[in-house]
Amino acid sequence: MGGQPMFILSEDSERTRGQDAQSSNIRAGKAVAEAVRTTLGPRGMDKMLVSDSGDVVITNDGATILEKMDIEHPAAQMIVEVASTQEEEVGDGTTTASVLAGQLLAKAENLLEDDVHPTTIVEGYHEASRLALEAIDDLVLDEELDDELLESVAESSMTGKGTGDIDAASLAETVVGAVRHARADGRVVRDDITVRTQTGAGASATELVEGVVLDEEPVHADMPRRVEDASVAVLDLDLDLRESNIDAEYNVTDVDQLTQALDAEEDELRGYAEQVVEAGIDVAFVTGDVEDRVASLLAKEGVLAVESVSDDDAGRIARAVGARTVGSLKDLEESDLGFAEDISVQKFGDDDLTFIEGGADAETVTVFARGGTEHVADELERALNDAIDVVTAALDAGGVVPGAGATEIAVADHIRSGAAGIEGRKQLAVEAFADAVDVLPRTLAENTGMDPIDALVDLRNRHESEGIAGLISEGQTGNVGDPVEAGILDPAAVKREAVESATEAATMIVRIDDVISAN
Repeated sequence: MGGQPMFILSEDSERTRGQDAQSSNIRAGKAVAEAVRTTLGPRGMDKMLVSDSGDVVITNDGATILEKMDIEHPAAQMIVEVASTQEEEVGDGTTTASVLAGQLLAKAENLLEDDVHPTTIVEGYHEASRLALEAIDDLVLDEELDDELLESVAESSMTGKGTGDIDAASLAETVVGAVRHARADGRVVRDDITVRTQTGAGASATELVEGVVLDEEPVHADMPRRVEDASVAVLDLDLDLRESNIDAEYNVTDVDQLTQALDAEEDELRGYAEQVVEAGIDVAFVTGDVEDRVASLLAKEGVLAVESVSDDDAGRIARAVGARTVGSLKDLEESDLGFAEDISVQKFGDDDLTFIEGGADAETVTVFARGGTEHVADELERALNDAIDVVTAALDAGGVVPGAGATEIAVADHIRSGAAGIEGRKQLAVEAFADAVDVLPRTLAENTGMDPIDALVDLRNRHESEGIAGLISEGQTGNVGDPVEAGILDPAAVKREAVESATEAATMIVRIDDVISAN
């Protein structure tokens, strides 16, 4: 090339290579993980997130915090993906997974400074991950997952998450009842469980509704507000005048033509109402619009109609009452109708909610959650959804393990034992993984108000002597005890997913030695 440089990237491109690239990515990942570290555990703190428009979210849910943060760095976004994956797969443990990923990066940074090759670190981390999963499987309790055990799992998940100072046991009982109700053929149908929130009362007023709670009201004030033993139709259509698909103009030359046009409209609308009544429908849930005149005619016939029902709610109603969604009144048959023992419209403050209970095929269930303010109700909704997810994971994905940091202490100990049989520098990476896992119980202790170093020493000693040791929160501090006796339990699936997703994200970031960015 005659000694002339060849440019293959545009002038606007930026390139960071080698140690600078690794250091930048690791710092970004650590920063994101550190942002949620103080939220870990029953005494974890909350974060207030304020958007440009002034919307405020107050939460200690790791996935929500990371989702709402405006993160641009691509490596930091990988940590956000860890939390998102954890949330999607098992519904809880997002903070655990994020903190573990951040600590794996921090330990990897130290190894890189000691001239350990990134590939060696990756191989060591994967070996340590395998050992961690072995330890988790060994810790699964060999006990029947009865309601009492599942309530402990739900309560452990909700502790410190928007439940305030009330007795979380009542919420846990509601959660387990919902999951049991939605379990069919040995599996929980998660889509059959909905959490609906309403402000105006404390969280202790939360109740389980065997059916659907709809945030809609009747389309006409004169319609009945309660119907018992109701025949129910779910209509995916508009009870309104049909609109032409083409642009057309009509010339009206005399009053008779105008009268005929108006009469035709009236006949069409009256026909809709007559078809509904003749079909024996007591209550109609319509995904589209209901024209005012149709609503008035239905009200005179004592039919309750609700419009603008979302597709998701329409599906839940259909499953609850045993109906089939119909797209045309002409195709409506008696077999398409469902049945509900009680449909009522109840007033909560300025809001009207429709309750559909006692359906013929009442497989759907709603946790009707109450909160004193909108922020409390939103956080309670997140906590209840997490609790439902962890109970589902415990039933469907492999049992429960001790919580309160006991599993992490056992995992770290098992990894160190396995590291003794590994030769070469890979052993350093395996031991570093164990040190990263140790940060989780240390963080729990710190957030609980205990000295983290003393707590970690006590945990290790009790683990060696009794085989299980966790941090039991009491009052304003905590002590080392048996989490199983204290009823602090976590689904094994949550721990497995946290280890796997954190390892994958950390190893992916560590392997990057070249960052090319361009406008």
